[in-house]
Amino acid sequence: QVQLVESGGGLVQAGGSLRLSCSASGRTFSSYAMGWFRQPPGKEREFVAVISRSGARTYYLGSLKGRFTISRDNAKNTVYLQMNSLNPEDTAVYYCAAAPTLTLDSITANTDEYAYWGQGTQVTVSS
Repeated sequence: QVQLVESGGGLVQAGGSLRLSCSASGRTFSSYAMGWFRQPPGKEREFVAVISRSGARTYYLGSLKGRFTISRDNAKNTVYLQMNSLNPEDTAVYYCAAAPTLTLDSITANTDEYAYWGQGTQVTVSS
């Protein structure tokens, strides 16, 4: 069992930055690829980014690449999402999730492969 707790959300003006954190309980954090997803108001949840167990591989939603950066610190059981140049379309509830993977460098954007989810943190970008 893994419990995930997101933090770092809030209200920011367009063009600003936020760094989200997701802290995981347990001693098996390094056994999971970690992903970030978001759900804009009135829309379905969508994939944002994923990082492999080792941290060596990452993958992003195409439109976000270059503005968002995912990273992890296995010693701290924490995954981060650095978000720059935010715009109102980035407004959403952001969730982190953990996917058990067989290899150190496996990644997935498939929601169904994520076994554990956090409760979400609200990010609001004002124009």
